[in-house]
Amino acid sequence: MRTSHNTLANRLATLATLGATLLLAASQAAAQERVVNLYSARHYQTDEALYANFTRATGIRINRVEADDAGILARLKAEGAASPADVILLVDAARLWRGEQDGLFQPLKSEVVSKRIPPALRGADAGQGPQWVGVSTRARVIVYDKTQLKAADVDSYEKLASPALKGKVCIRSGSHPYNLSLFGSVLERRGSTQTQAWLQGVAGNLARAPKGGDTDQIRAVAAGECAVAVTNTYYFARLMRSAAAADRDLVAKVGMVFPDQAGAGTHVNISGAGVARSAKNREAAVAFIEYLTSDDAQRLLADGNNEYPAVPGVRTDNPALAALGTFKAETVPIAKVGAAAAQVQQMLDRVGFK
Repeated sequence: MRTSHNTLANRLATLATLGATLLLAASQAAAQERVVNLYSARHYQTDEALYANFTRATGIRINRVEADDAGILARLKAEGAASPADVILLVDAARLWRGEQDGLFQPLKSEVVSKRIPPALRGADAGQGPQWVGVSTRARVIVYDKTQLKAADVDSYEKLASPALKGKVCIRSGSHPYNLSLFGSVLERRGSTQTQAWLQGVAGNLARAPKGGDTDQIRAVAAGECAVAVTNTYYFARLMRSAAAADRDLVAKVGMVFPDQAGAGTHVNISGAGVARSAKNREAAVAFIEYLTSDDAQRLLADGNNEYPAVPGVRTDNPALAALGTFKAETVPIAKVGAAAAQVQQMLDRVGFK
């Protein structure tokens, strides 16, 4: 049977129309798939639930790049405007400020975030919204050898420079971001002259050259290598909750105090998030950061690393932190703490605090 030219032409036209329809449907489906490309310095098991819950609630998929703060900042600078990053999540105020100075963030405008996150836990705001906001917090505390010292001997940061502690202090590198942030808060409260003198006093009290991480400082106190050290609360809580009896025995050998409870309060640092300057999925990025301030997300963020929520009033169920008790936190704006890092580093160089 022969097919007429008209019939063949009609069939070809139908096939062309069907092909165009399928291509349009495919392109629309691709356009409708929403994603957030997250560059994160966090890497905890509970974060899996965090991302899954967000995707389940919004349909927005999370693509992750994980590294430490320094690695993420280096990658973002190398990628420049071509970076696929939508949200940047870092774990220290000094590093967040560094990213801000390098132009890696854009202002975050969100009534939800403004209502949930206290002003003291946000980055600088020039009227268009902060560059970043805290999403979890931790305190920088002092641990001590209970056989040599009493809590009253080390109940303030100022006492770390006391002549009574000559040769008794352990600490990680003064230039580590956790210490830069602590020292920055001291600078904001006491001014440059007193802070430099204090840093010189702390450096003169060291039992050994700064080395290791915060857990190493706790171990050094328990082993009698030094009598006092500085650590973040989550390192201490992690040992308290460890399945290893040796870790729990370690904690039992030392005491811990929240410094400056009779004064300005204990220094608090943050993990913080912001929208990347290069964000291609800005609306989804803002939605994700808003989600991070929800009660459920706050609990997951805090529990993942034995931290505290950034949103006031959110309760967690962490037996180790509950055992440590409540404390008075300092009120120095975290944006100023981060911004002080460069000046603090100059002071450390002048007094020879490595």
